[in-house]
Amino acid sequence: MPVLLLTGFLGSGKTTLLNEILTDPRMAGTAVIVNEFGSVPIDHGLVRVGSERYFQTTTGCICCTATSDIRVSLYELHDAMQKRKIPAIDRVIIETTGLADPAPIINSIIPGGAPAAALRDHVVARQFRLSGVVTTFDVLNGRMTLHSIIEGWKQLAFADHIVLTKTDLADEPKDWVRELKLLNPAAHFHDKHDADFKIADLFDGDAYSISGKAEDVAGWLAMEALTKHADHTHDIHRHGDEIEAVVLTHDVPLSQQALQTFLHVITTNTRSGLLRLKGIFALADNLEKPAIAHAVQHRLYPIERLSAWPDHDRSSRVVLIGLDMPLGPIRDLFRAVAASPSRKRGART
Repeated sequence: MPVLLLTGFLGSGKTTLLNEILTDPRMAGTAVIVNEFGSVPIDHGLVRVGSERYFQTTTGCICCTATSDIRVSLYELHDAMQKRKIPAIDRVIIETTGLADPAPIINSIIPGGAPAAALRDHVVARQFRLSGVVTTFDVLNGRMTLHSIIEGWKQLAFADHIVLTKTDLADEPKDWVRELKLLNPAAHFHDKHDADFKIADLFDGDAYSISGKAEDVAGWLAMEALTKHADHTHDIHRHGDEIEAVVLTHDVPLSQQALQTFLHVITTNTRSGLLRLKGIFALADNLEKPAIAHAVQHRLYPIERLSAWPDHDRSSRVVLIGLDMPLGPIRDLFRAVAASPSRKRGART
């Protein structure tokens, strides 16, 4: 069964693209696995998979758990099909966290990659093949990704297809294709907002290959194959020494003004260190339609309302990912905007 890896840096539009893929009638037999950074999943509520699809979320430290979690997820998918617990599946899409290094994930699926650690790994190797890697690239914030984050480079270098996103918001056109071809000369490039963009083109691969890609790709895969991730205590809210996630939750509905105040302060403060914000909020004006908020660095996108809650959890929850964020002031700010004299319970962090 073909497996498509969907990757791209924080806020580059992976979940939006995934939702568009899943609304295409030709993608009806698609199973979805989403890996998220931190302990509280947000993305799973934003992916419109429907009750007829197989859908699973994994969370945690990508360097330590991605390989085993993805193999376990694929094995569980295979087992569910064998036991006829789910309808027939034609393909699998794995959406990674924006901080993911694609090398360990790719090594866990391709022949000759990471060694099998259990019988299930042999089953996965026989039943699934990596058909391709699709990477989304945010043209508004791409410069920072290329200059600062090695994972952003690697996501682009491993890609078969690179999808340029947010080109409709760019003030001036830029020849990103020419620049990115220096990093990945073998990639096929797509403008997501081009009238000729076809989702089906992203699924034209038979088996993933590093042929034609930069020499670094083979080296990264070889290094990953030799790397032993020993058992260790690891904060699942951290990625390296600087990037971390803070999760804020509250059980009581917020006012629209409180939410707007919180989002405005976080996204306009140049010292917040924010890379990505994604949250779902219960608002007092309509408890049945939660609000969805997104921000990438200092750009806050319009708040949207869902038609219904994606699951049984109706608490407000937001994940902020950033570099050396002032966690104390951020928590204090959320407590302040969520506070009310009539509430008996405070914000949980």
